[in-house]
Amino acid sequence: MRVVLTGGGTGGHIYPALAIGKEWKARHPDTELLYIGGRRGMESRIVPQHGIAFEALDITGFRRSLSWENVRTVIRFWQAVRRSKELLRRFRPDAVVGTGGYVCGPVVYAAHKLGIPTLIHEQNVVPGLTNKFLSRYVDAVAVSFRDSLPFFSRIPDSVYAGNPCATAVVGADAARGFASLGLPKGTPFVLTVGGSGGARAINEAAVGMVPMLDRLPGAHFVFVTGERFHEETRDRVRGLESAASGRVHVLPYIHNMPEVLAAASLVVSRAGASLIAEFTSVGMPSILVPSPNVTNNHQEPNARSLADAGAAVMILERELTGESLFAAVSSIMKDEKRRASMAEAARKLGMPDAAKTIAEQLERIIEKRKKKTAG
Repeated sequence: MRVVLTGGGTGGHIYPALAIGKEWKARHPDTELLYIGGRRGMESRIVPQHGIAFEALDITGFRRSLSWENVRTVIRFWQAVRRSKELLRRFRPDAVVGTGGYVCGPVVYAAHKLGIPTLIHEQNVVPGLTNKFLSRYVDAVAVSFRDSLPFFSRIPDSVYAGNPCATAVVGADAARGFASLGLPKGTPFVLTVGGSGGARAINEAAVGMVPMLDRLPGAHFVFVTGERFHEETRDRVRGLESAASGRVHVLPYIHNMPEVLAAASLVVSRAGASLIAEFTSVGMPSILVPSPNVTNNHQEPNARSLADAGAAVMILERELTGESLFAAVSSIMKDEKRRASMAEAARKLGMPDAAKTIAEQLERIIEKRKKKTAG
């Protein structure tokens, strides 16, 4: 069996695709996977590291203002459709799975035109432009949030599945998480992370908290800054006078996020759908700072869905300071009953079988197409 995965631009599109591929391989070990991504996207670096064959397209997204660049984008789209058809004819997949991002558009559209079963996964509450476009052509849709289903009401096989990244953190070893950070097992710590590329606003607020951290004795703080902000953030933390400075750990990136999440007491983060899926899967209380710099402000509805359920506290970026962040962190860390309540609320939202649900959905559309062809 052969399956094509596509999606890119950010980790929020890439890691769900990889999680679906991993689940599919576990169910069908003889499967060959091919990942079609963008030449400029993170996927061109990340996917080959997972041992999956990779092909690149030259594709860009639309600008929101009138621009001649949009004309070039349309030309690139149709060129990418043509190239996608070539790759699909050569690989002969049984199905194509798209997880969003600009590159997903031409690949899934080309698959539809070739009569190949197609499934898209939408990570956010409000669907992205690409998945809205593709919803007219696909056989099936899986969504991370129940509130997304009305956007895909025209597609009979629409499933509230959750985010497949949730499956990846199930059973993660907390002891290895503590060990990787050099902390004794059971040490309470707050994990602050701005997504795969880091977030300057969260880093700024984290640094602003440092002089106040002596008010939380015993707790450690792990600031995951992103590669581009690491040296600057580390140097600023070192330059601050604080009795808690020995309990602050500044790291550029974490490669074993599931294990570290399993060990953490509280997470401060952006509200990307994949991260939220991981938090809820392990029952992790969170403070969410949605990015205002994403398409359709889609992170705010993501964060609000958790805050409304009592699983998270949301702080809008315009309200984020060292003081406001510390107040939220301190309130939760000092109140074990509240933290436990948030953890339980998060766990109720978690869907650890998401990848399994999507794989079963994929099996359905492949079988349906086989029966139709045979008939």
